[in-house]
Amino acid sequence: MTDFADREGVIWLDGAMVPWRDAKTHFLTHSLHYASAVFEGVRAYNGRIFKLRQHTDRLFEGAGIVGMKMPFTRDVIDAACQAVLAANHLEDGYLRPAVWRGSEVMGLSPRGTAVHVAIAAWSWPSYFSVEQRMTGVRLIEAPWRRPAPDTAPTQAKASGLYQICTLSKQYAEDRGYDDALMLDYRGLVAEATGANIFLVIDGKLHTPTPDCFLNGITRQTAIEIAEQTGIDIVERHITPEDLALADEVFLTGTAAEITPVSEIGPHRFTPGPVCHLMIKEYTRITTGGAA
Repeated sequence: MTDFADREGVIWLDGAMVPWRDAKTHFLTHSLHYASAVFEGVRAYNGRIFKLRQHTDRLFEGAGIVGMKMPFTRDVIDAACQAVLAANHLEDGYLRPAVWRGSEVMGLSPRGTAVHVAIAAWSWPSYFSVEQRMTGVRLIEAPWRRPAPDTAPTQAKASGLYQICTLSKQYAEDRGYDDALMLDYRGLVAEATGANIFLVIDGKLHTPTPDCFLNGITRQTAIEIAEQTGIDIVERHITPEDLALADEVFLTGTAAEITPVSEIGPHRFTPGPVCHLMIKEYTRITTGGAA
């Protein structure tokens, strides 16, 4: 993969298209030093951006949670996403809108900083390879936990929250695993490093209650698919011991899409009929069905 700073194409930056290599910010930008940034991950299939307005809404909500006032309207951001996709000649691709504070002020207080917005788009297949998605990915328990909602802005897709994800992902890969299972501050099952998790237990779909992590848009889509296909959904607190009861496990996320899990620590799973149905229906919806 080529360096993300050295590519052909254009990026939408603060209201204008600029050459990819010129989309830069200063090293003293507030966001680099104090993590004052939020972002989104969005996918386009066959030229159609999947659930774009829901992603834009979450971007605005996240910016509000961390105290940043968006300098553009939702309609402008939606249109910019469409324009970036077209300008980079992409039918299928991944979009990354981001919002961050500038370099006008250095210090913990963000007062006086400008709010910047940029959107990039590039070709990026599923987060996991085809082989991994067919056989299932291997997870190890992460050494870091998702924080309590009174200690961090857990309902914002904020860059600072992803440090523990990066550390946990690196921990897993260093030990030969694909990803890590993150517990929350109570020791309950939360999610993977960048995806939500579902367990199939006695034919029902169980998923953790998103009270200290993001209620992912792909997670919501998976729940919609289950409801439409007659699979019972159980949102609840899930303990690590519950993993022993599961027949199938899968992850959901814009980057991961629907990815089965074959292993979490001592537990083994086989992608079965529920995983296959979810993948089939998600593919149908994203590539041609209703958004």
